[in-house]
Amino acid sequence: MGKYTMEDIITKVKEENVHYLRLMFTDILGTIKNVEVPISQLQKVLDNKLMFDGSSIEGFVRIEESDMYLHPDLDTFLVFPWEVKEGKIARFICDIYQTDGTPFAGDPRSNLKRVLKKMETLGFTDFNLGPEPEFFLFKLDENGKPSLDLNDEGGYFDLAPNDLGEDCRRDIVLELEALGFEIEASHHEVASGQHEIDWKYSSAVEACDNIQTFKLIVKTVARKHGLHATFMPKPVFGINGSGMHCNMSLFNGDKNVFFDEDDEKQLSRAAYQFIAGLLKHAPGYTAICNPIINSYKRLVPGYEAPVYIAWSTQNRSPLVRIPNSRGLSTRVELRSVDPSTNPYLALAVLLASGLDGIENDLPLPVPIDRNIYTMDKEERYANDIHDLPKNLGEALIELDKDPLVLEALGKHISRNFKEAKEIEVETYIMQVTEWEREQYLNIY
Repeated sequence: MGKYTMEDIITKVKEENVHYLRLMFTDILGTIKNVEVPISQLQKVLDNKLMFDGSSIEGFVRIEESDMYLHPDLDTFLVFPWEVKEGKIARFICDIYQTDGTPFAGDPRSNLKRVLKKMETLGFTDFNLGPEPEFFLFKLDENGKPSLDLNDEGGYFDLAPNDLGEDCRRDIVLELEALGFEIEASHHEVASGQHEIDWKYSSAVEACDNIQTFKLIVKTVARKHGLHATFMPKPVFGINGSGMHCNMSLFNGDKNVFFDEDDEKQLSRAAYQFIAGLLKHAPGYTAICNPIINSYKRLVPGYEAPVYIAWSTQNRSPLVRIPNSRGLSTRVELRSVDPSTNPYLALAVLLASGLDGIENDLPLPVPIDRNIYTMDKEERYANDIHDLPKNLGEALIELDKDPLVLEALGKHISRNFKEAKEIEVETYIMQVTEWEREQYLNIY
């Protein structure tokens, strides 16, 4: 959010009456974790000497390897706008280091930085992301627990009184702006109770930090309004689910590498190659970008979510779309990602996939400029349009078949991610659902 020195932070802490520091990081499954310390520990934090037990974090290390250090990224320092009794709370987002002083291979943020270094060796300076996260607002019950009652019956771009979440959404925007977000749009989405807030693109690591901060602010502000905000991809049957479209671009200095004004579509060769990489590796990275059982309840025909591996500059049914903006705003939009993803892992595998297209000059299929949902299976196959994995089990199989995506995760993260998700699939398969009882209990 800014460029800070140690001296800047020490001064800011005194000016803002900060009494507590939250040292935040993200585990392999995308869950935000934090260690909170009193402000008396500030110098220890700034000196990278704060230790924590990594064995208690999902997918980190075994108990005999538990000691790990939190290295705060000074540029992520911010003071939250709310106050506790004693004063204010500030936060750092941290990288995880081992006791020998090396970055921890299981830290998603550090792993993304590793993939970005490969990008730099290919002559690019920045990988930018503009995310479009969607979320639902549910009412809380009398016990303060989330109910299944949506907060409104609004639709796309609706206003009050249909959009009863408008006040909550506006307060979210105000708090985000106070933290330095440059909000570009805020509106009701297609489904009842569904909302979207978009902000200006930024470089990959900062963009992922912003996504995690955004989730925290949305949930905190919603609670103040007596609501529960969820980034679950498909919380309600029969209506649209929540996605997080990812608008990506490569830069070399101040030049957008994806733009070529002399091309028919004003896209560069690198842009076409990057798209080819995204399409080739789509089956392999789907488990990362759509990492929970519920993700695949969204990826079905009929609810605007992409199901088929194709690209277009003119319609929204394919996996990859090229928005109309050109010049510095030229970008590739991947529409399959949902907000349950770990953004650091998602960006690592998407960047690696796109770079594979550039490095190896992968062939790009012809664009599909008609509605794929109206094609039958034979017509799709005739146009070389294949399906995304239909469930998490299939996606994990495809992940295991894609060495490039596995390498982008690294051995530690890929192994622990697969183990956790295989358990999730096995546990789900053993469940007996209400749908099964309704379908079979009387018949059999």
